[in-house]
Amino acid sequence: MDALDPGGEWLRIAEHYRRLTDGELLALGRQQSELTDFAQEALTHELHNRGLKVEPDAEEEPPPIPDVPPPDPTYKEDRELFTIREVWSARDALKLQWILDRAGIPFFMGKEKATGVDAVTSHFADGVDVQVMAIGYPWAAQVLRNYYPEDEPRELSQEEPEPIKVYCPRCHSERLSSSG
Repeated sequence: MDALDPGGEWLRIAEHYRRLTDGELLALGRQQSELTDFAQEALTHELHNRGLKVEPDAEEEPPPIPDVPPPDPTYKEDRELFTIREVWSARDALKLQWILDRAGIPFFMGKEKATGVDAVTSHFADGVDVQVMAIGYPWAAQVLRNYYPEDEPRELSQEEPEPIKVYCPRCHSERLSSSG
C-alpha cells in the first residue's frame, strides 16, 4: 500500500472489488471488520452500486458456561493479604511495582487495593501499604531483599538535646541555655 497516495490506493482497491463476483463480494462483506479503512469504504461503495446487502452469518450459540463451584474455603488463608512494605512516594511505589510485576507476583496498594501506582488515590505522604497474598509472600520477600526505598520519612529523635554551656562574657560564669 502506498501511504503517500491514499486516493490511488482507494482506486486500486475499488477496481479489484469491481472484478469480483457477487458471491465473493458478499463473502468479503461478512469479514468487513478485518479490512483496512480504504478497503471497507471501497467494499461498501461496490456493494451499494450492485444493490447487494450483506446478511450476517447465522451465529452459532456459544457453548453454555459451565457451573463453577465456589472457591474452596480451605484456600482462604492463602488469599489473605499481608503488608510487605509501606511506601512514602510514587517513585518508591513505581520501583516496587516494577520489581513485583517482573517477578509475576500480584500485589495491592493502599486502602483502595489498587493493582498499579496509577490507580492509587491514597496520599503517599501518609504512607501507602503494599500487600501480597499469603501464598506469594515467600516469593515477594525473596525478590525484595535488595529493595531499598529512597523516600522513607526520617524519624525525629525524641531525646532532649544536650544543654549548651553558655558563659557570661563579663564574669565567665557558666550558665545552661535551658535554665534561662
